[in-house]
Amino acid sequence: MLSAALAFAAVAALLTITPGADTALVLRAAVGGGPRAAMVAGAGVCLGVLVWGAATAVGLAALVAASPTAYDALRLAGAAYLLWLGIRTWRDAGALPEASAGGAWFRTGLVTNLLNPKVAVFYVSFLPQFVPDGTPVLPASLLLAGIHAVEGLLWFALIATTTQRLKVVLAHERVRRVVGRVTATVLVGFGLRLALESR
Repeated sequence: MLSAALAFAAVAALLTITPGADTALVLRAAVGGGPRAAMVAGAGVCLGVLVWGAATAVGLAALVAASPTAYDALRLAGAAYLLWLGIRTWRDAGALPEASAGGAWFRTGLVTNLLNPKVAVFYVSFLPQFVPDGTPVLPASLLLAGIHAVEGLLWFALIATTTQRLKVVLAHERVRRVVGRVTATVLVGFGLRLALESR
């Protein structure tokens, strides 16, 4: 199991640092709410990863990946959510940090991850390959998803730390507005790509 876990960790690390909706969301949280908000949003994302790991073990993720109707429903819901986040981010660009919105950041991170069908496809496609024959599937799947979640937290901590070091620059409303609108554009772009993609 150790060698399988190490191999999965390498694959999951590449997925973690690949720019995507989760990273864009954590960056938005870091700029809009500071390092704590970034980590809270990241914790929501990582809980989503654990849910997908469990869903893969019991076959729910396979259903989403195999059923065009289920996949498209999740895809369109995820696209709508990302578009909504992007519009809100554009509207709020330049606003002062929202330090008290911890629960909202956590929910946003969780929902963003759970509504991403690409995560389901990743887990269905890759996770079973790293569960050795004869190993109980659910514990092994949760272990691998846990590795992915830890890698995610480390990546999000790097994003949070970087934005914290830039706090003097981000203290200027004009800079926050530019960064916020760039992040909003990225979120809208991910939403549109998700909405328009074909399987």
